[in-house]
Amino acid sequence: MTILVEQIPFGSQFEDTKNVHSETNTNELVLDAGFHQPEKDSQNQLFLAPEINSFGHTFRNYDEESERQKGVEEFYRLQHINQTYDFVKKMREEYKKLDKAEMSIWECCELLNDVVDESDPDLDEPQIQHLLQSAEAIRKDYPNEDWLHLTALIHDLGKILLLPKFGELPQWAVVGDTFPVGCAFDESNVHHKYFKDNPDVKNSAYNTKNGVYTEGCGLDNVMMSWGHDDYMCLVAEENGATLPKAGLFIIRYHSFYPLHKENAYTHLMNEQDFENLKWLHVFNKYDLYSKSKVLVDVEEVKPYYLSLIEKYFPAKLRW
Repeated sequence: MTILVEQIPFGSQFEDTKNVHSETNTNELVLDAGFHQPEKDSQNQLFLAPEINSFGHTFRNYDEESERQKGVEEFYRLQHINQTYDFVKKMREEYKKLDKAEMSIWECCELLNDVVDESDPDLDEPQIQHLLQSAEAIRKDYPNEDWLHLTALIHDLGKILLLPKFGELPQWAVVGDTFPVGCAFDESNVHHKYFKDNPDVKNSAYNTKNGVYTEGCGLDNVMMSWGHDDYMCLVAEENGATLPKAGLFIIRYHSFYPLHKENAYTHLMNEQDFENLKWLHVFNKYDLYSKSKVLVDVEEVKPYYLSLIEKYFPAKLRW
């Protein structure tokens, strides 16, 4: 599958980025983490983000008048009301038990054939296709970063929380944009108006800019709204996955659009978070814009991804 991505303009957002090879080596940039970022040239055309999604609308358009958009807005109304600090704490305690199932990563991928994300205004295909589309697009442009290919494959596996065996949680407790709880809800959150009915808004411990946190505390110390991101990161960490820290960061925060799209909540980040955010910006282009009606041949690419799973994960995981 051939998909093209525009160069990520790190310079303006991360002034301390130490990126650059000499002028004699113009095919790649080097990030602080030591990984290479390809640079578009006439011989190497990278992924060029399309302007419209598979429905003919602009990506992440939450204002387009349609039945699907009405459903998406209702989803966010419920999410913003119900995702409280106490709710997230309860969910993390429950799911950290990892007592719902024992299975391999690929078995979990196959379960996603039964999942459709109602919060997504851009896609209504089974989730396994989205995973493979984003993974294959990254694989083309970053052939040497196999950890990033695998991260793309597994980043949404936590959506199994929608299935009966894993609690059959409501959509608002599994998918959609994520955000910190325990501090004020930033206005950059989609459909921010619905937070007015969240009980934490009236709690003086939670409704200030820092809330229960301190500036620069690091995102690992922040409670995020509960969903598939946090759950899958928890599964990976507790089962001893050997993905780089940047991979785990991508998994936990790939739905944190207020941060990586709007630059909100940066006051809670530490130095390592800013380093990892560079890779999340890379990943996000493929996660968002590779959504397509052009399907990947699962059986053709399966052997490659099985080899990566074996490299970075145990054969069976507790979920």
